[in-house]
Amino acid sequence: MREFWDERYAAEHYFFGTEPNQFLATQAHLLKPGQHVLAVADGEGRNGVWLARQGVDVLSVDFSAIAQEKAKRLAAENGVSIRFEQADLMHWAWGENRFDVIVAIFIQFVGPEGRKYLFESMKQALKPGGYLILQGYTPKQVEYKTGGPPHAENMYTAELLQDSFGDFTILHLNEHEEVIDEGPGHSGLSALIDLVAKK
Repeated sequence: MREFWDERYAAEHYFFGTEPNQFLATQAHLLKPGQHVLAVADGEGRNGVWLARQGVDVLSVDFSAIAQEKAKRLAAENGVSIRFEQADLMHWAWGENRFDVIVAIFIQFVGPEGRKYLFESMKQALKPGGYLILQGYTPKQVEYKTGGPPHAENMYTAELLQDSFGDFTILHLNEHEEVIDEGPGHSGLSALIDLVAKK
């Protein structure tokens, strides 16, 4: 898996672009200077850099060293400071009540069992009153082939997210189809689902 992502990120261009995820950018009102924010599987840093530009303290975690080198370059170009950890999120010490905000954008690289672990880890790592900002694909995305893995079981449904985060206050949950342009990795009509939940 690491070789797959290293190879994907090895090109000079940014595979998912350098601009933040569009849905994440609409949630800027939840961000306050000084908050501790975790960017999950942040790759080449487009979301982590944007978060840092909002004045929050960002920890960007990814297991590709190649991606993180590009993320560091992007942070320097934008004049922001980010903390980086290279780690496999399935074996990382997430901690408890550690972050004010957790951002999880297109982290559908694991199947149902891995997803359950990731979701539980994110829930524990959030401080009470903290926010989870998540965007992913619904199963219909497999037909569109405009991003994400070709595995329907990796995708999210509204029911799945309601079940997984039912002990949080769900502030926003929306399935929709939209044309996105996030580098060659995410481009074209896409079947999306957005979630904002408060612990």
